[in-house]
Amino acid sequence: MFGRCFLVVGALLSLATPLSVAVETCPARGMPGMPGIPGLPGRDGRDGEKGEKGEPGALGSQTSGPGRGAPGDPGQLGYPGKRGQSGEPGEPGTWGFIGAPGDTGEHGTAGVQQQVAFSVARGTSEYPDRNSVIRFTKVITNIDGGYDTNTGRFRCRVPGTYYFVFHASLEDRLCVLMKRDSSLVMSFCDHRHHKRQVTSGGLAVYLSKEQEVWLETKDYKGMTGKPNGYSVFSGFLLHSH
Repeated sequence: MFGRCFLVVGALLSLATPLSVAVETCPARGMPGMPGIPGLPGRDGRDGEKGEKGEPGALGSQTSGPGRGAPGDPGQLGYPGKRGQSGEPGEPGTWGFIGAPGDTGEHGTAGVQQQVAFSVARGTSEYPDRNSVIRFTKVITNIDGGYDTNTGRFRCRVPGTYYFVFHASLEDRLCVLMKRDSSLVMSFCDHRHHKRQVTSGGLAVYLSKEQEVWLETKDYKGMTGKPNGYSVFSGFLLHSH
C-alpha cells in the first residue's frame, strides 16, 4: 500500500507546475486492532516415514558401570517340598569291608523242644479191661510231660517222627492195638500160653501237634504188672518237623 502512494506522488510532481500541491491519495493509517481469538488446536499430522538405521554406538568398557556388591546374608530356611517321584534303581555298590565278629548269641530252644521221651510201667497185677485203653501208672521217664498217666495216652507237643515200643509180661494170651487218634496203627497178638512169657512190639509213627497215641486191648488182655515182670510202654522223638 505504501509503495503505491509514493508512485502517485512522484507522477504528480513530474506533471505539476512549480507550484507544488500536496495531494493525499492514501488515507491515514489507523490504530492496530485487537488480537483475534485463538483458533481451535489443529489435528496431529500424519506420522512421518521411518528413518534410516543409525550407526552402531561405540563399545563401552567392561569395567565401566557400578561395581558388584558383596553377597547378602542367607535367607531363612523354606518349608520342605513335596516328595518327588522315585528315581530308577542305581547300580549295586562295591562290597564294603568285613565287619568285626559279633557277640555270641543266646542258646536257642530248638534242642530243648526236641527232647521228648517217656517210659511208663503198669503198676498193677490186674489185667486191663477188654477193649479199653491200657493205663501205665508208674512213671520212669516223662520228658516234656507228653504221657498222661490218668488217660494212658501220649499227646504230641513237638511234631515229628516218633518211635513207640512196648514190652509186656504175660500170664495169658494178649492182643495189643496201637492207635493214633482212634485210628488203628498196628496190632500185636500172642496167642501162645506159657507159665512165664514176654512179648513186645514197636514201630515209627509220624505225629502232628496235639495228636495222641495209646495202647488198647482187644479180646485177649493177659498183661500183668508185677515187680518180677513189669509191662512197659515207651516212646521218643526221632526227628522233629
